[in-house]
Amino acid sequence: MNRSNRPSAPDDEGVRLAKRVAALAQVSRREAELLIENGAVRVDGVPALLPQSRVQPHQQVEIAAGARPEPVVPVTMVLYKPAGMPTDNAHQLLVAANHHEPEREGQRFLPAHARGQRCMTPLETGASGLVAYTQEWRIERKLQEDAGILEHEVMVDVAGPVSPEVLARLERSPARVSIGRQSPEQTGLRFALKGARPGQIAHICDGVNLRIVAMRRLRVGRVSLAGLQPGQWRYLAPHERF
Repeated sequence: MNRSNRPSAPDDEGVRLAKRVAALAQVSRREAELLIENGAVRVDGVPALLPQSRVQPHQQVEIAAGARPEPVVPVTMVLYKPAGMPTDNAHQLLVAANHHEPEREGQRFLPAHARGQRCMTPLETGASGLVAYTQEWRIERKLQEDAGILEHEVMVDVAGPVSPEVLARLERSPARVSIGRQSPEQTGLRFALKGARPGQIAHICDGVNLRIVAMRRLRVGRVSLAGLQPGQWRYLAPHERF
C-alpha cells in the first residue's frame, strides 16, 4: 500500500481534552469536563473551553491553580433582538462574538452559558429590542409569575402625524401612551404596558388606524437594553431585578 493512502493512526488525531485533563488532575472525566467548562484549562497558553476538543501529545495543557470541578453558575442574558428575526432563532446570537464589548473584561463568556437558555420574553418577528434568556430557575419563576404585571416599555414608530383625538383614544387602551417625537412623515409613540403580549400593541394601533413602521422594546420591568446594539447581548447584572 502506498504510504500516502494509509489510514491515519489514531494518535494523529490526539486525545480528547477532557481525557488529558482527567489524567493530569487525577479526577473523573466529568470533573475534567467541569474544569474545562469553567475556563480553568489552557492549551499552549490559550483558554480551552470545549471538553471534546482534541490535543496532541506535544501540546502543553495547564490547569489553573486552585480550580475546582464545579458546575458553571447559571446566568441570565439580555439580548437586543434585531427586527425581522424570529424569537425562536434569536438564541443563535448568544455567542462570544456578540457579547457587549464593554462587559467582556469583567464577565467572560463560557459556551455553557448559552446551553439550555429559555426565552422568557418573546417578541414579534418584525419587532426589535429586549429579549431575556435565562438558565436561573428563580428568574424563570419571576418572569412567569409576574408576567401579567411587569411593565414593558416599547417605542413604536407609526406613519404620519398622530392627532390629539387619536392620542386620546390610545390612552383609553390598557397602555399609557405618549408622543416621543413627531414629524409630518412619522410619529414616535412611547407605550408603557403591563403584561404586554406579542401582537397586543399592533392590535391597539390597528384599532385607531395607525400603521406601524417599526417597534422596539426598551425595557421589561426594571431591566433595560442599557446601551446594546442590535444583535448584541449582555449578562443580567447581580444588582438588576426585573
